[in-house]
Amino acid sequence: MVGFLGFILLVVVAYFAFLALRIYAGFKRMKTQVRGSAAPRARGFMVKDEVCGTYIPREEALTEMRDGV
Repeated sequence: MVGFLGFILLVVVAYFAFLALRIYAGFKRMKTQVRGSAAPRARGFMVKDEVCGTYIPREEALTEMRDGV
């Protein structure tokens, strides 16, 4: 009986150690991603989509003429 309880305790401790390592690795990965990548700069002009109201780069925008507009 004591051997079985010791085994269960060992499994629980190993599980919590595994969780701690995963959390530590996640924080370390998140820290390197923030430090290593700068925000991309927008190039060119942004135009507003009249249908949904979002802004997109002019180079990617599609144009359509309706009634001269």
